[in-house]
Amino acid sequence: MKNPYSHFTAKERDKLSFPARILKERDLLNGEVLDFGCGLGKDVEVLKNHKIDIEGYDPYYFSNYPNGKFDTIICLYVLNVLLPQEQATVINEISKLLNYGGKAYFAVRRDIEKPGFRFHKIHKKETYQCNVILPFRSVYKNENVEIYEYQHYAYLNKGKEEISPFFADDETKKQKGEMATVFVIEDKFPVSKGHTLIIPKKKVSNYFELNFQEQSACWFMVNKIQADLVKEYSPSGFNIGININETAGQTVPHCHIHIIPRYDKDVENPRGGVRGVIPEKKDY
Repeated sequence: MKNPYSHFTAKERDKLSFPARILKERDLLNGEVLDFGCGLGKDVEVLKNHKIDIEGYDPYYFSNYPNGKFDTIICLYVLNVLLPQEQATVINEISKLLNYGGKAYFAVRRDIEKPGFRFHKIHKKETYQCNVILPFRSVYKNENVEIYEYQHYAYLNKGKEEISPFFADDETKKQKGEMATVFVIEDKFPVSKGHTLIIPKKKVSNYFELNFQEQSACWFMVNKIQADLVKEYSPSGFNIGININETAGQTVPHCHIHIIPRYDKDVENPRGGVRGVIPEKKDY
């Protein structure tokens, strides 16, 4: 389900939005900056006049998707007008556009008393608004707005084995995406080009110990990563699987889903696919 009229919530302004002003006053707009969901673009215009290296992206008003990655990304009053699935997509897109070690700032409204669909008085269309609570560090809050600071999960937890055995070493992990309850990294020992791991943030070994919401988030991310891999590598097939317990070959005691792109003639006989976990049962 999508909210096709979310862009009608963009407002005409003649000055910086309040969260943009807070971020500027605190010198948090560093390096190359992206305003993701910039609406009509007033914050971008004003900040450029203050010599900040910034560009804007909005799927309705400034629809050229950004090239490259950014040191700082701001996303102001966007998530409140999106349905949960759309919110997850925006967070994941920002994760992919952010430089490793960079910071993103999400501003969400705190003055919404009646969440849900409402009839827009000017545009005469149903628009949506909701309250949003994010699992990131809050850096500012008043009765009207809260600003969260986001950095890659793999960056924040580098070397922290207590968070996940995937972080036991100090090696930099190439993060490929993230949502509130899931993160994605490249496999350290890939069996094919683009081999990727989808990992719940909850530290459990057994996939079946995840609740329904956590499992659903994993598979939502599988779909997102599959689409990314098709664009980047043009594979001709995929194997997707989970190893549960040592009997099934699990070597890292933190649940993870493998998404393995496959290519024409990468093996002599691919028939049977995942049945090959028991080699003599592969052909049938």
